[in-house]
Amino acid sequence: MKARFLRFAGVRSRARRASTLGLFLTLFASAANAQQGTAEQRRACTPDVYRLCAGEIPNVRAITACLRRNRSSLSEACRAVFDQAGG
Repeated sequence: MKARFLRFAGVRSRARRASTLGLFLTLFASAANAQQGTAEQRRACTPDVYRLCAGEIPNVRAITACLRRNRSSLSEACRAVFDQAGG
């Protein structure tokens, strides 16, 4: 029974992180471009957030700062999003 709960809790945690990440990317793109981020922008940076800044989820400002700090390690696609935003 305990193992079943732990598996369920892990799924909830992943779902919460994914929804938080989606919210972050929407807010990030909104602030950067004064409009809601496109699906393309979210796809571009999602892997980098998980790879470089997962420990910062759900803090939107910390994730943004983390991505900026790790700009040299960003994928080309995510770096282009930051270049467009002037960040």
